[in-house]
Amino acid sequence: MSTDQRTAVAIIGSGNIGTDLMIKIQRLSDTLEVVLVAGIDPLSDGLARARRLGISTTHEGLKGIVEHERFSDIAIVFDATSAAAHKATAATLQAAGKKLVDLTPAAIGPFVVPAVNLDEHLDAININMVTCGGQATIPVVASISRVVPVRYAEIVASISSMSAGPGTRANIDEFTETTSRAIETVGGAEHGKAIIILNPADPPVIMRDTVLCLIDDHDEAHRDQLIESITTMISTVAAYVPGYRLKQEIQISPIPPDAPVRTLTNGAPATHKVTVFLEVEGAAHYLPAYAGNLDIMTSAALRAGEELAR
Repeated sequence: MSTDQRTAVAIIGSGNIGTDLMIKIQRLSDTLEVVLVAGIDPLSDGLARARRLGISTTHEGLKGIVEHERFSDIAIVFDATSAAAHKATAATLQAAGKKLVDLTPAAIGPFVVPAVNLDEHLDAININMVTCGGQATIPVVASISRVVPVRYAEIVASISSMSAGPGTRANIDEFTETTSRAIETVGGAEHGKAIIILNPADPPVIMRDTVLCLIDDHDEAHRDQLIESITTMISTVAAYVPGYRLKQEIQISPIPPDAPVRTLTNGAPATHKVTVFLEVEGAAHYLPAYAGNLDIMTSAALRAGEELAR
């Protein structure tokens, strides 16, 4: 613990996500204190910014954390590196009794989406924050599955190419696999699919997410319940991601008997589809406001870290 009783944390990864998370914790949290930022590039902008904020840094990665003079004080480590690197990080730090908040798609620990299931995993030593697309869309899938069975859920996350760093690009396959699994295990869909689009448009486009759910057992009473459940969930997420919002009116429509989309349910009945269009504007703590994909990940990790500390 630090002298002001905030919980001491470290961040491993000095790229876009790690740097934005560091700035968020410093500006917004009265629960956490960043005492160390670790990277592998001594010239990275993230390490330079940390030093300007008076935070200790190391360019020796995991080794630099373990050997740091305050290692024993650190209670939580946020990993903002890559899925492959997290495996070694987790093995070392879990053995040392550190809690991990994993912002990679490694998915060693349980999937956590704060608005949906954070309370269920506060005792876990390693929690996984799924992906940016997962954090944006799984709350909506969960809000629907709480009202009616979701036979199939498909999400499309479109982000600016400018907001996708080398770590994100190296983990595209893991993104789709991890998000698809989390749509099922956290969102409650029987079958899930995730697609990510890196849009090279200039000027850069803001993060947009589309959620399509195929449902059954729909009537007018369920329609009102669905809309209320979805809008309530969007407000819950917006409480810790202020730029998270509904982009268009929620669409609930019948599926024609001969529609090809019916085959996506693998034979399970589906009579209606629910389509939700979302937009995520970033807080521009590090990257510009179009990088909502960065902001929703770091905002969710901050919320999770604060609850673990409490």
